[in-house]
Amino acid sequence: MSDYIQATSYEPGFSGPIENVTTPLGREAILACTVHNLSTYKVAWLRVDTQTILTIHTHVISRSRRVGVTHSDHRTWFLHIRELRETDRGWYMCQINTDPMKSQLGYLDIVVPPDIIDRGTSTDQTVREAASVSLTCAATGSPQPQITWRREHSKTIPLADGSQVTSLEGPVLNITRVSRQHAGAYLCIASNGVPPTVSKRIMLTVEFPPVITIRNQLVGAALGTDLVLECETEAFPKPPQRISGTFRSVLRLSLRRIKNSDYGSYKCVSKNSLGDTEGTIKLYPMPPPALENKHGLTL
Repeated sequence: MSDYIQATSYEPGFSGPIENVTTPLGREAILACTVHNLSTYKVAWLRVDTQTILTIHTHVISRSRRVGVTHSDHRTWFLHIRELRETDRGWYMCQINTDPMKSQLGYLDIVVPPDIIDRGTSTDQTVREAASVSLTCAATGSPQPQITWRREHSKTIPLADGSQVTSLEGPVLNITRVSRQHAGAYLCIASNGVPPTVSKRIMLTVEFPPVITIRNQLVGAALGTDLVLECETEAFPKPPQRISGTFRSVLRLSLRRIKNSDYGSYKCVSKNSLGDTEGTIKLYPMPPPALENKHGLTL
C-alpha cells in the first residue's frame, strides 16, 4: 500500500492516489499522478496490460501521436491520451524510478454512446392477425445500452391481458396474439446515459380478411326520392374502394328518383387477398311524406 504522507527522510513518494477517469469515446483523457520530494528521480507512465512504457519524465516514449505528458512544477504529472478509442480502456501505472521502484495505478474507462446495429435488429414486419410476432433490437455502447419500446405518436401498446402501456423495456418485444390495433410504427430506443440516445423505426403491418358493418340493414324510401346505401368494411390489404380511415373502406351506392323496380335486396361485397365477405341491405317502399296545406291540414 502506498504511503501518501511526506516522509522525514525526504524520500520521493506519492502525495495521493490516482483518481479513476471516465471519458467519452473520441475525447481526451487526462490522468494525474501527484508526487513529492522527486529531486533527481523521474516519473514514468505505463500501460499495465501490455507493460508498455508511454512516457518517462517529459519525454513521450510511445509511438502513438495521441499520447502526451505534461507536469505542474514537477509535482503533478499528467498523462494525456487524445482521440480516445475503446482499446484505451484499462489500467495505467505511474512509476517513480527509486530502488525499489514505487508505483500506483489508475483506471481509464471509455464510455461510448449507443448505436443500434442492423444485425440482430428487426426490419419491417407483416403478419396475419392472431399470429405471434417478436420485434428485436440490438445495440452496442458502453455502458451496455438499455432498450425501450414505444409506439409512434404516443400510441399505447396493447398487452395480452387486455391492459395497455406506453412503453416496454428489453431487447425483445413479444406480441403473442396480434390484432389490428397493434399495427403501426414502433420505436426501438437505445440509451446508456451517454448522449445521444438513438432509435430505429420498425413498421408492423397486420393483415386480416374483410369485415363488413352495415348500420341499417332495412332502409325505407318513398318513390321518387334519392337515397345512398352504405356499407363499411375493414380489411388489410385494403380493398380498392374509397378509404376513410386506416383500415376502413366505405362502399356507397347512390339511387336517384327511386322506382318500384329499385326495391329489394342489395349486396355489398368486399375482397382482399385473404378472403371476401358480403352484407345485405333491404330497401322497402314507404309512403310519401304527408303534405300540409296553407291552413295546416294534412292532405
